[in-house]
Parts: sequence; structure tokens; C-alpha cells
Amino acid sequence: MTDLDLLHFEQLKKDVQAQYLKEYTPSYDEISKWKGIDIIYFQEDLRKKAKGNISEKSFYTYFKSSPVTKLPRIDMLNLLSIYAGYDSWYEFKKNHLFAGELLTDEQELDDNEIKELEKTVSSALNLPKTEKEPQKADFQPQKNIVLQESNIDNQTLAENSQVSKPTQKTPVKPQKRNHQRTAWIAATAVFVTLLGLLGFKDEIFQKTYVYCFTDADRNLSVQRDIEIKVIKENESPILYRIKPGECFRYPTKDKTLKMQISSTTYENLEVNRNLENAPEEETIELKPDDYKMALYYFSIKDINGENSEQLIKQKRKQLENLISNNAVITQVYDSDIYGLETLDKEDYITLVTTPTTSLKNLNVIEMIKDKGKIVSIKFKISNHENNK
Repeated sequence: MTDLDLLHFEQLKKDVQAQYLKEYTPSYDEISKWKGIDIIYFQEDLRKKAKGNISEKSFYTYFKSSPVTKLPRIDMLNLLSIYAGYDSWYEFKKNHLFAGELLTDEQELDDNEIKELEKTVSSALNLPKTEKEPQKADFQPQKNIVLQESNIDNQTLAENSQVSKPTQKTPVKPQKRNHQRTAWIAATAVFVTLLGLLGFKDEIFQKTYVYCFTDADRNLSVQRDIEIKVIKENESPILYRIKPGECFRYPTKDKTLKMQISSTTYENLEVNRNLENAPEEETIELKPDDYKMALYYFSIKDINGENSEQLIKQKRKQLENLISNNAVITQVYDSDIYGLETLDKEDYITLVTTPTTSLKNLNVIEMIKDKGKIVSIKFKISNHENNK
């Protein structure tokens, strides 16, 4: 990488900005001032025209500061060059040469590729000479050799010098202290039994509790994924994910149970149970959350057709009634340069009611309600970078 490459990248950023401004009107013309919904619309246009994507983290790293001190990966440079109307990053640089700059095809190789090429050439030049094939040893058949000669006639049998005499059996005396052996066997058996009980004590003393979930409005089984956090004192929470329509089975020997239940379309619920007198099977009702329902709807739907505008207006109105005018809405970014951004109510509703690919990665980190109104929302759009 050279200083000229960094200058070329600054040129490319201006071309990318000019290309976007041909069709869109962001909140600011300067690309370094884009944020929130402007970045999402730019990502959508990049996917459509260049068939690739850059994450919000990469956007804030390379577009929010100028000039940059670090050049992006070659795949990202190629992607942005294609978006600006060129075949590749190399093609872009060829069309933006500085005075006295020479550009050769070899410049497309980075330092690692040049090192690998040098190793390959070096190894090719130092190949060892082929060794001479070993000469085959002449094989001469050997004469037949008598492996064993046997002459039975000349062999003599050796007589046993000793004659076995019949032995007399001595009477076996009864062993003493048989009661000690019996006591030892009994003690061993008791020890093995206790050891077995100790090893399987959890299976012996624990119970399995079953919790099923129903929709409080429809009285039907919940057909959404459910997350359950089991909270134990002085321990980190244990997270369980329950598939739609399934029940939660929890084996334990504890006397109490504390659960935090959440879902994409239902209100969060905390459940506390005294297991000493609790039933082993129980049905828990979950109340639908209108805000989550609306958000989930737009995250999985592409609004098309004749009634699309009317449907969007209906969902916007629903969210306007749910969110307080003074709500504090914060977007969290996975970036060292720019960590948090505050949105007003109207910008947030526009963001979540616009069916974009990025909306499918929106996760609500925290939501606070007061007197039936949402007064605080903290959310994040996960990074799914694909620059290919």
C-alpha cells in the first residue's frame, strides 16, 4: 500500500457519493455525515447495483473519517469501484492517475502474494536432481538344501530316571475367622452401594418440571420461538431456546425456580415458582405485544401490491400510538469510531416501517414502557457483511 492508494481511495469515496446523489436525497450531501436511515438506503442501493454489501462498522471506519490512514480490503475496493461505474479498483486507478504516476498490472498483487510468488519461483529453481535408480542385484538360484534330516532308526528313548510315587492327600483344616471375611464382604457391598447412590444422586432426587405456553388472546399454543433465561443465585443465567409449539422441560433438584420469558411477538414475562408445592406440569399464558407484532411484520414482509401504501400508513399509525412523543430511542453501532446514535420518534418509525434487507437484522436490546406507552428503545442492526 502506498500514499497514492490512500489518495485514490479518497477519490473513490467522492465518486461513490456522486453516484448515490444521482437518484437519492439523503439528509446531508456529504457522505461522512450520513447516519441511520441514510446508511441503510445506501446499503440497499449497493446491493442492487454492485451485488454486494458493506457493514455499518466498515462504513463508519472508512467513510466517517477523512483522510483515512488504512486502506480497505481489495474486495471492498472492487465493490465500491463497481458501484461508481468501473470494472475494478485497478480500473478506477487507471482512470484517475496522478501526474507522474505509473500503474502496472503487477500493482494488483499485494505484498503477501509477491512473497508467495517468490517462494514458488525459488523452490522451482532449486529442485533436487533425480537420483540414479538402484541397480538390480543378480539373482542366482541356490542349490536345494536339506532343511532337516531325520533318522528315526538311530534315535534312542531316554528312560525316566525317577518314578512318580503316589502322594497321600493331607486333610484340609477348616479356616479360622470366617466371620471376619463375611464382615469384610458386607462392608464392601455397603460401600459400593453408597458410592452408586452418590454418583446418581442428581437423577434420584431431582424432578422434571414441564411448562407449556399459550397465546393469552387466542388460547392457542404459541407458534413463535421462545427464549427462557433461568436465573440462579450467584450464577450466570442459563439460556434455553424453545421451538414453536414445544414445551420447556427443566430437570432440577432446587426448591425454587426463576425464569425470564421473551419472544419476538409477546410481552416479556418473569415467572417465580416455589417448587416444593408447585405442580410438575403447568401452562403459562403469554400476552401479545402490539409493538413487537408490528416490528416483526415489517421484518419478514416485502410490502408490494396495490394496498402497500395503505398498509404502511396503518402500521405507522399503530406505532405512533404506541410510542411516546418524548421517547428516548438509541441505535447501537458495532464500531470503535461511532458507538451510539439518538433518533427521534418519526425517524425511528420511518426506519422500522421501510421494508429493507437491513431491517431483518434489527434486534431490540431494551424497551421500557410507562403507563401503556413506550418511553425508551435501544436497538441494534447486526452486521452481515458480504462483499463478494
